Amino acid sequence: MGESTGQDWVVPTYTVNELHEKRSRYCVCIFVINEGKKLHAQLQRMRPFTRDVDVLIADGGSTDGSVEGGVVGPLGVRTVLVKTGPGKLSAQMRMGLAYALEQGYEGVITIDGNNKDDPDAIPRFVEALAAGGDHLQGSRFIPGGVAENTPPMRWLGIKLLHAPLISFASGVRYTDTTNGFRAYSRRFLLDPRVSPFREVFSRYELHYYLAIRAPELGFRVAELPVARRYPRHGPTPTKISGVRGNLLVLRTLMEACLHRYHPGNPEQPRV
Repeated sequence: MGESTGQDWVVPTYTVNELHEKRSRYCVCIFVINEGKKLHAQLQRMRPFTRDVDVLIADGGSTDGSVEGGVVGPLGVRTVLVKTGPGKLSAQMRMGLAYALEQGYEGVITIDGNNKDDPDAIPRFVEALAAGGDHLQGSRFIPGGVAENTPPMRWLGIKLLHAPLISFASGVRYTDTTNGFRAYSRRFLLDPRVSPFREVFSRYELHYYLAIRAPELGFRVAELPVARRYPRHGPTPTKISGVRGNLLVLRTLMEACLHRYHPGNPEQPRV
């Protein structure tokens, strides 16, 4: 794959391993890097839903062999994308979303691949997309949601900082803005006023930006109940660690809330 598509999208270079043909109107895109057995356990839990959605893996460059076609193909995966270009989560998102749109999917459900999220919510996202939803945010903090063993500092950060700031910037009330279990409609992602395929989206920016941009432009936004369960014992599964990592998240959050990732903003952060 090239650096840019014919639609002037900026997408990192990546490889494609298609394991079977397209079978559904919707897909679930799983973002992973070195998730090992956690990914495989999650794929097993997702098997009952592969009749309704195609499963894509958007890998950030795993070295543990966990996304080999011979391993994940029997677990129901349709395509494995492996990023070979620069960038982190938002670059993986650009890769996965671009592939999904080029394949003609009408909506993309996104989920992390560390087995914290309960895939039982997938049919709920499919139903909401089919009913015209454009930006669907999973929340463990609304009726029907489950928040199990959430680290106290994570809970406080969401409740007192992250969700209030994005809610204020977007004009709608969100309750769980760090949750990666979401869905986006095709029409939302392809709207030129959204323009998600830009190089400025490299780390965590794209999730925050899309949550703000969707209601601003009048797209249909909703929260759906999901379950997120952290392990009772042992380290917290996260790719954000240390003071530097958390400060970067805070800076990115502030830039998103100040609309600095909006297309054409002269104060857009430099890559």
